Amino acid sequence: MSPRRILAMPEFNVALFAFLLNYPWEFLQVPFFDDMPTMPHWEAVVFCTRATLGDVLIALAAFWGVAALTRNRSWILQPTLRTVLLFVAIGVVITVGLEWHATEIDDRWQYADTMPTLPILGTGLLPLIQWLILPLLLIWLVRRQVRGQLALNNE
Repeated sequence: MSPRRILAMPEFNVALFAFLLNYPWEFLQVPFFDDMPTMPHWEAVVFCTRATLGDVLIALAAFWGVAALTRNRSWILQPTLRTVLLFVAIGVVITVGLEWHATEIDDRWQYADTMPTLPILGTGLLPLIQWLILPLLLIWLVRRQVRGQLALNNE
């Protein structure tokens, strides 16, 4: 498979832009998690990098979920309100589940007192907002990139 074809694949672009959008978000959330602000620098970088890679997997799962439900891998080139809402909903459900599991079951991290949380579930509001804002930017960037790459490939 040629590099041009890879660059035109929606999945490649979803992963790329999910990483680029979520990486700074993870660092901006540091003050809202216990122990993160005082963690040694490289430990915090590794922690945020792992969290970002998890965000990439969530974005890919949401993309493939919508692709499976619509039977169309190219849905992101012509997103509808329905596909956008599905993409966001799948990401939110996965995020809420993972955040709950990480904080309540595995004790992988804890929120600082400054983190607003959802009643009952206790999920942090910032990870939830992350999946309400960034997917819209992700769809826009992926759509623009893939369309541009397809136009180049057709020249």
